[in-house]
Amino acid sequence: MKKFLVLMAFIVVISHLTTNVFAQELLKLAIPLPLTGTQGKFGEIEKRSYEIAMEEINAAGGIKGKKLLLDFKDSQDKPDVSKSIVEKLIDVEKQPLILGEYSSSCCKASAALAEEKKVPYLVVTGAADEITQMHYSYVFRMNPPNAYYPSGLMSFLQQVVKPATMAIVYESSDFGASGAEDMVKQAEKAGIKVVVKEPYTRETVDYVQFEIKFVPNLMPILAKVKAAKPEVIYMVSYAMDAVRLMQEIKKLGIDAKLYAGGAAGFAIPEFIQGAKEAAEYVVTATLWSPRLAYPGAREFAEKYKRRFGEDPSYHGAEAYSAIYVIKDVLERATTWKPEDIRVALEATNLMTAFGPIKFENKEGYTNQNFMTTLVEQVLKGQFEIIWPKEFASKPYVYPTPKWSERK
Repeated sequence: MKKFLVLMAFIVVISHLTTNVFAQELLKLAIPLPLTGTQGKFGEIEKRSYEIAMEEINAAGGIKGKKLLLDFKDSQDKPDVSKSIVEKLIDVEKQPLILGEYSSSCCKASAALAEEKKVPYLVVTGAADEITQMHYSYVFRMNPPNAYYPSGLMSFLQQVVKPATMAIVYESSDFGASGAEDMVKQAEKAGIKVVVKEPYTRETVDYVQFEIKFVPNLMPILAKVKAAKPEVIYMVSYAMDAVRLMQEIKKLGIDAKLYAGGAAGFAIPEFIQGAKEAAEYVVTATLWSPRLAYPGAREFAEKYKRRFGEDPSYHGAEAYSAIYVIKDVLERATTWKPEDIRVALEATNLMTAFGPIKFENKEGYTNQNFMTTLVEQVLKGQFEIIWPKEFASKPYVYPTPKWSERK
């Protein structure tokens, strides 16, 4: 028995030493993401992009001599699951910072917990305004809030379209609802009358396989839109919903001067692939394009497309750049304790492939990055930047041809 106890003690010591050596050589960061479920496609885009950044950083020597190891945890786009993952990372794994998630609802749950635990959290894509309106000290956001998503689009509407009426159709999540409310406010300021404002409930969709299992019945909502005859139809939707909206609009022959999306599902390659001809001439707000002259933007997009056969969308650029933000922060932090990481995050002033990252406190937001948003239009089956003019890759097509006039 004594020999057995000595042997077990020896194994425990060796295991502990091995673990410490492993910890000295590797920097492990776990990232919650929706790898399955309704937002699986977005999780896939971000996971791929995180991994590209990890590979590049490790090839260049890692972070303070440590090789970066990313571990992805499937939150299934469920706030309670996401919160549980983050709680374990903080309390059990002792991870000194959190990043990741996709949807606003999951980001909100993680943000509240991170603030409570006093562990810094870098929000990468969650856009609901209130995430950085809660006066949290430990929550930082890279992407603009929902209220800023349509800023470029509103400029295009006011200077080019000059509509009198608008219909708003949106998915009733935190992202969809806040995006719709923000557009109502901006339309009112611009003198645009909102003649229809209708939510729909997102149901189960298999994004990973891109096969529709079930979609909401949009016909009653779109019948209202058709009867109101708005000049602009503005939609805030996720991937498959965006596809189905334009398919149904085409089927019903609802003509408008402009069909516009509030980023998200309208700004990814799957929208064009799924909606096909119905996607042509649709404009969308977007946060990024590989055509922008940000350092590394074009190279990242080309690398992503070579590997996966499609463009990464702004979600990929956000995730890719987030790892470089983390690298910059950890290299500047005096220690890797949560409080020192928070201080380093506050002082961030970095140019990335996604654009400039600087966290500011203004206009009711805390630790928020602000950026210029763009407008893309689907032209000949490709996303092209059309606004602002100085960034345009192709001239815009306006007004949108009627369905009966298209070949």
